[in-house]
Amino acid sequence: MSALDLRLAPMAGVTNAPFRLVARECGAGRLTSEEIDARALVHDNARTLALAAYLPEERPLAMQLLGEDPDLLAEAARRLEAAGADGIDLNMGCPVAKIVAKGQGAALMRDPLRAGVIFRTLRKAVAGPLTIKIRGGWDDRSVNAPEIARLAESEGVDGITVHPRTRSQQYTGRAPWDVIAEVVAAVRVPVTGNGDVESHADAAAMIAATGCAAVMIGRGALGRPWVFRGVEVARDERAAVIRRHAALIEAHLAERPALVQLKKHLAWYSDGLPFAARARPAIFAARTPTEVYEVFWRLW
Repeated sequence: MSALDLRLAPMAGVTNAPFRLVARECGAGRLTSEEIDARALVHDNARTLALAAYLPEERPLAMQLLGEDPDLLAEAARRLEAAGADGIDLNMGCPVAKIVAKGQGAALMRDPLRAGVIFRTLRKAVAGPLTIKIRGGWDDRSVNAPEIARLAESEGVDGITVHPRTRSQQYTGRAPWDVIAEVVAAVRVPVTGNGDVESHADAAAMIAATGCAAVMIGRGALGRPWVFRGVEVARDERAAVIRRHAALIEAHLAERPALVQLKKHLAWYSDGLPFAARARPAIFAARTPTEVYEVFWRLW
């Protein structure tokens, strides 16, 4: 297992309970749920309640909230803590247009006044650790991650994860790790770095370059959760991880979402295999888990 503190980054539609548990079994540290819409949770939306489901073996587990209304976020946080969340994380990084149009996610980076009120309101509501995940800023003219981090620290936030690209960059170009270093220098609370980490060596390089306390791996863990082990993983061990992940998906998700997740993840697991690009359409066209497995294991 890795000696570094490597964590699985929250990713919408991806980091559900089965994937989180597989990452934990591969050596990932503290886990975070995918984003949970505070308003939908408070209104008992069935799909949102399902996103908040977790397996006991995943703990410690932080739940990530998405929203712009301080009171709704506080009520949602109280409910998640009552349901067993070991911490609450505020999403200030989602760059998706329909999210930022509501003033949520990365839009909070350009509204420090609202962000400050949210930090204060959440801090009063949350008994356990309160963390935030931010971007470098809204665009190249407003890289304000250090200022937002200082504001968060002053309102009692316990930790900060930084994805240093701006919202306008989305996921393009290189992640400017120097922004993470600036946040580390600006605050005393632990800072977790995120962005362009594909391996254990990348994580070690980020820690050396920025001084961050931990590293979150997002896209670098898709199709390769063994990245958290920090060692070369033999082919038969990788196959065992894939089988374990598939079994967890079928055991813990409803039939329709389970099929969607199997297709997504087995397509990622096929990356780098000979003829994978040719086989992926067959994976996505499969109508049952059995058909998905037949295509994938034949490829493997």
